[in-house]
Amino acid sequence: MDDPRPGYPGRMDQEDRRSGRDETEDERADRMWGDLIQEVRVAQTGVQILFAFLLTVVFTTRYITLSDTNQAIYVVTVVLAAAAAGALIGPVALHRMVSGRRMKAQAVVWASRLTFAGLLLLLATMTGALLLVLRVATDDAYVPWLVTGVVAWYLLCWFVLPLWTLHHHTTR
Repeated sequence: MDDPRPGYPGRMDQEDRRSGRDETEDERADRMWGDLIQEVRVAQTGVQILFAFLLTVVFTTRYITLSDTNQAIYVVTVVLAAAAAGALIGPVALHRMVSGRRMKAQAVVWASRLTFAGLLLLLATMTGALLLVLRVATDDAYVPWLVTGVVAWYLLCWFVLPLWTLHHHTTR
């Protein structure tokens, strides 16, 4: 039986009953932090590998033969990768600085925002890298169409499907 006293850790409110979770605010923040860090690990690994690869390109003999446009695409892509890495590593630094100060719920909010910004920057980085590679490797005539198709796929997987799922399961 639920304890009717407000703030009692074992008490379930109406929202908790609907969600099937019986957790305090601190427990919820801990769970959400754990979920977020698992998600960030996947994105961090990808952006770090891509960033490392991009950093090596400038040291190849082929780099100096790139057109000015391709070199500009490269520079922008490297900067985007650096920004994405910063945003996706940011939640770890945030957690380290606020750990033990009873700010987990606020840390989750800000870490979520950093992660979302990191995903947007990662999208831009992957777009730039794909554009550069395809411009160098293939005929320019169809590169914009290929890149547009892949970016549309990213948008579908990363944003449209999650938003559709959110809308579909919260409006019933």
